Amino acid sequence: MSKFSQQSKFSLSLVLSIIFHFFSFGQKLNIVETEGIKTELHKNNIGKIFFTDKKIGNDILKQKDFLNSYTLTNKSNLFFVAYFDNSLTNYKHFLSPKIPVDSLFKSGNYQFTLFVDGNEIYKSNLMPGAPQSEVQDRATFLNRPFIDNMNGQGSWSESFWNRFLNNGGDQALSDGSHTLKMEIRPYVKNGILKTGEIIASGSLKLNVVRNPKIDISNITLNKIVPYDGFSISKEKYDTEKIKLLKGSIDEGIFKKINSVVVIKSGKILIEEYFNGENRETLHDPRSVGKSFASTLMGQAISDGYIKDEQQPIKDFYQLNQFENFSKAKEQVTIKDLLTMSSGFDGNDEDGNSPGNEENMYSTQNWIKFTLDLPFQEKLNHQWHYFTAGVVLLGDILDQSVPDGLKNYADEKLFKPLGINHYEWQYTPQNVPNTAGGIKMNALDFAKYGQLYKNGGIWNGKHILSKSWVNGTFTKQKQIPDRKNEYYGYLFWNKSYKSKDKLYEAYYCAGNGGNYILIFKDKPLVIVITASAYGQPYAHSQVDKIIQEYILPAVYE
Repeated sequence: MSKFSQQSKFSLSLVLSIIFHFFSFGQKLNIVETEGIKTELHKNNIGKIFFTDKKIGNDILKQKDFLNSYTLTNKSNLFFVAYFDNSLTNYKHFLSPKIPVDSLFKSGNYQFTLFVDGNEIYKSNLMPGAPQSEVQDRATFLNRPFIDNMNGQGSWSESFWNRFLNNGGDQALSDGSHTLKMEIRPYVKNGILKTGEIIASGSLKLNVVRNPKIDISNITLNKIVPYDGFSISKEKYDTEKIKLLKGSIDEGIFKKINSVVVIKSGKILIEEYFNGENRETLHDPRSVGKSFASTLMGQAISDGYIKDEQQPIKDFYQLNQFENFSKAKEQVTIKDLLTMSSGFDGNDEDGNSPGNEENMYSTQNWIKFTLDLPFQEKLNHQWHYFTAGVVLLGDILDQSVPDGLKNYADEKLFKPLGINHYEWQYTPQNVPNTAGGIKMNALDFAKYGQLYKNGGIWNGKHILSKSWVNGTFTKQKQIPDRKNEYYGYLFWNKSYKSKDKLYEAYYCAGNGGNYILIFKDKPLVIVITASAYGQPYAHSQVDKIIQEYILPAVYE
């Protein structure tokens, strides 16, 4: 071969390399600098999606870790790894070059599509906001969970998988052999939707076993022994139905359920634990703890430390020293906070709300954060979920009762109930965090529920006034967009349907599927603790447990 030919081939190779670099990583086209391609595995698999059964760091991931086939059960984990030749921000820039970089983040995202056996089942243009902007700018790969039964927190990729299941995936992934295929594209929506070409794709052969046969003959129910404040119920119930429930939890049909306790007529009827928990385990029920702020407020009013629930918050704070002062703020009452219907511009169900709880947690003074919020007349006296307002209630209590809220709660509520082992979480101001998170065991939570069922009486002693219980168990506010659901004083209200019968309950509820339920017309208290934090199925699966298992077992 001539020297000229060798030089020509070298020159051509160099030109092609430059062109590839120019279009993939060239600064003239890229609007942001990426982190590049750091591993040989990434370099060799650009444009491909693989699946793993556990989280494996990108720096230690190897080709042999990728699954060719997988048995998918209710207990399985499923992660995906996608390799790109550029970052999402740059892909979006190529689609719409005229959009400035600071607007691209809110103008598009990835488009995920899942196929089962060659049929497109679900396509989703992921909402802008996740992954975070820095990840979109720099990352050239994704290593994410679809299912993480150990550490899942309902992240954006897990939420996509759950939407897939709810939009045809559950039916498509029937028991048996299937092929799951995934495609990823970028999209931009700036008036007009623009979708890019596929930037990664991959498939996995699945053996689906999600409907196991539960043999109740091999399941035994927990032998119940007395607990301080509770004796053992001798009433009959459908033990086979509860065994079926227990088997369903053990098989992962119901996920991350940690305990189920049923108190009937003030006695323990059912008591089951899962995932290594037992009677002594302290569980974090998240917003279940909000209801305790209502209880303690009722006690403080009865003791004369606070006038009544109509007392305005201006009696406790010089509101003109905070931002966004208005005369309307001075009219906000304790009752407005108890019923989550104040005019403070805070709504945890709206990610763009200035008073969203996630904005509060990163600040050093949660009270200042709350009192600085603007006042919105359109929100005034309308129900909207407002955690910061419950934090304000805790602070009002802390400054009003002798020796602070922690000692007051211990002396006036927990010791009288025989609750000696519990843990508060605290605000940055070292006040018990009434936003939620007080940890107790399941039976002590049941004592709290039974106190309300008893009309405020425990062991013959009035701990909480009957009038406060009645006010709490009043439909103070209609929950918007939820038919026949209401709110009392930091308690929810709705009816559960079981075999064409309705069972009305007031209840505390918290992230993860945590509940204390007090049934209005039945001598029944149910406690369910769970840790499906952030998961969209957390509350719906508890509804199913109550309506299809517990209520039929106890009453039908």
